[in-house]
Amino acid sequence: MLGVVSRADALNIARDAGVDLVEVAPDSSPPVCKVLDYGKYRYQEQKRLAAARKKQKIIEVKEIKMRPVTDENDFQVKLRAIHRFIDEGNKVKVLIRFRGREVSHQQLGRKLMDRIKEDFGEDCKIEQEPRFEGYHMIMMVAPK
Repeated sequence: MLGVVSRADALNIARDAGVDLVEVAPDSSPPVCKVLDYGKYRYQEQKRLAAARKKQKIIEVKEIKMRPVTDENDFQVKLRAIHRFIDEGNKVKVLIRFRGREVSHQQLGRKLMDRIKEDFGEDCKIEQEPRFEGYHMIMMVAPK
């Protein structure tokens, strides 16, 4: 902290130290400057941003497709997959596809969705309740 210094004196101080004079806040009165090695500063800033990107958790939306006539064993396999995706921290889109005349039996799809909701209970939250879109019933499940 050198206080208010003329521009020429600030440039001389930076030149004597072998570093750069960097303007930090040009809009303030008087403008605020720092004496630092700008190349080193940019390198450290780049490293800090890279480390922050590396620590980010990217949440993916996984999709599980079923049919209203899915058998019990196949249902259990799909359920284990949903559990695995939730444990990894991903969201899961559960999709039940109706074909042909199955559309008239929406209650079968609703039963499957209710079984999935019961099985998860407190482990996850239902982001989107089951709803019907065309020939598909869709529900979104996310980790707590």
